[in-house]
Parts: sequence; structure tokens; C-alpha cells
Amino acid sequence: MATLNHTGVSHTVFYLLGIPGLEDQHMWISIPFFISYVIALLGNSFLIFVILSRHSLHEPMYLFLCMLSGTDIVLSTCTVPQALAIFWFNAGEIFLDRCITQLYFIHSTYISESGILLVMAFDCYIAICYPLRYTTILTNSLIGKIGLSVILRGYGTIFPIIFLLKRLTFCRNNILPHTGCEHMGLARYSCDDIHVNIWYGLFVLMSTVVLDVVLIFISYMLILRAVFHIPSKDAVQKALNTCGSHVCVIILFYGPGFFSVLSGRFGHHILPYIHVLLSNVCILAAPMLNPIVYGIKTKQIRDQVANMLFAKVV
Repeated sequence: MATLNHTGVSHTVFYLLGIPGLEDQHMWISIPFFISYVIALLGNSFLIFVILSRHSLHEPMYLFLCMLSGTDIVLSTCTVPQALAIFWFNAGEIFLDRCITQLYFIHSTYISESGILLVMAFDCYIAICYPLRYTTILTNSLIGKIGLSVILRGYGTIFPIIFLLKRLTFCRNNILPHTGCEHMGLARYSCDDIHVNIWYGLFVLMSTVVLDVVLIFISYMLILRAVFHIPSKDAVQKALNTCGSHVCVIILFYGPGFFSVLSGRFGHHILPYIHVLLSNVCILAAPMLNPIVYGIKTKQIRDQVANMLFAKVV
């Protein structure tokens, strides 16, 4: 595959390799990708349907969960179909505009999901620390405004990256060793100064995802302090169960990303395909497992699903 490599020529077409070093295993690798994507689509779509169709689930916690499922669908759809096209048809060719569009939606949706997890932590905090004021604080109007703010934050903070990338001249290698496009992975192929991209990318990371993690941690410190002041053991157990599913989802979402960042920063001896696989796990793990976690650990959802599936039998 020929590549242009002389100054003055800006690439408009790039080639995604998929999993570098494991090209001969792409067909086998595609199997868990495909299964994960199907589970993510079906699980999150069914969860949204259950929540929206059951009036008893029209509560803040479940409405936020509905938002989470929606972002999971978008996040996995931004990445997996492209990866499967590479694995199955060797269709790794991607135009620059499409590449920028893909990374825009991936990064924006990831930040939006991080924001929703923060809002769900706030929901747990209100439910445990101010149970009598729960419904008066989290009104439908406020939930709608919070959801809109989270989406606008995600898509707004990433929007300048489009212009930061469009200004660059891509005169180096046009082969990307990945299954999809991402900001710095693409910017590094530019012959121009990318310090603005680096600093803005760091600013976005610190002001969104890192800030969300810090605020979630503070929320749970306050929750734990309130829980251990509850005299009733049953009430303590109920309070911990309320947040149990959310904690699992937080680990699934931030955990792979944490290890991916560590491997990218300190794991220079790690093979390239490990970095790419970790990056894909960051995108796939949460969308696939979130509906399973909430379906298993949330009694109200289990009951509503059982009623829907077995109503006719009864």
C-alpha cells in the first residue's frame, strides 16, 4: 500500500490497520467484537424500552439510566461497525473528514457518558442523604436540564478539536495502526506544530473526565459517611444496594481507561496490539455489561422485565 511522504502534500485518505501485528487473526478477533456489539445494542435498547414503557420506572434513577443506555448505543456504534468492516472486508480506507467525524462522536459521547455517571452519583447522594426531599429536588424539569447540559458539555468541548485537526497538514505516514480514529493518534501524523492540540486535549480531559472522577469520589465519600451513621442495618444494606449497580458501572467505564492510559504512558515495551485492544475494551466493556449489571442487581427492573415476559403465561 503506497504512502506519500513528502512535504507539501496533505493526506485526505488514511488506512486503518485494525489490530497491528494480529492481522492474520482478524476473523477470530471479530467474533467477540460482534457478540459484544449485539449484546450492547439489544441489552441497552431493551433497557430503554422497559424504562420508557413502564410508568413505575419513570423516576430519576431510571431516567438517568435510560440516558446512559442511549450513550452506550451511540458509543459502541461509533466504533464497532468500522472495526468489523476492517476485520471482515479489509475495508480500512477512511477519508480525513470521516475520520474527524468519527473521533468527534467517540470523544464527545465518552465525555457525555462520564457526565451521566457523575449525575447518577449525585442521584445516589440525594437518595441516601436527603430521601424526604428526593422527588422535590430531582424534578422532571431539572432532569431534562441536567441531561441537556451533559450532552452539550460533551459535544461542545470536543467541537474545537474539529478545527484544530482541519488546520493541520498530514504529510507523514497515512497508515493508522488502530481500528478507529482518535484525536492525538491522528494529530501525530501531522507535519505541523501540534502543541495546541496536545494542550487543548489535556484541558478537555482534566475539565471533564478527571473532574467527573474527582466529584464522583467526593460524592461517595459523603454517601459512605451518611450510610455509616444510619442505625438500622437493614437501612444500611438498602442504601448500599441502591449504589451497588452504579459502582460496578463506574469500574467498568473508568477501569479499562485507567489501565489504557497507564499502558500508553509507561508501557513503552508493551506490544502495539495490546494498546489497541485495551483502547477497544474501554469502548466495548461498559456498553455491553451495563444493561446486564442493572438488569441483575436492580430489583425493580428485574420485576418489570419478569412481568413483561411472563404476563401472558400467568
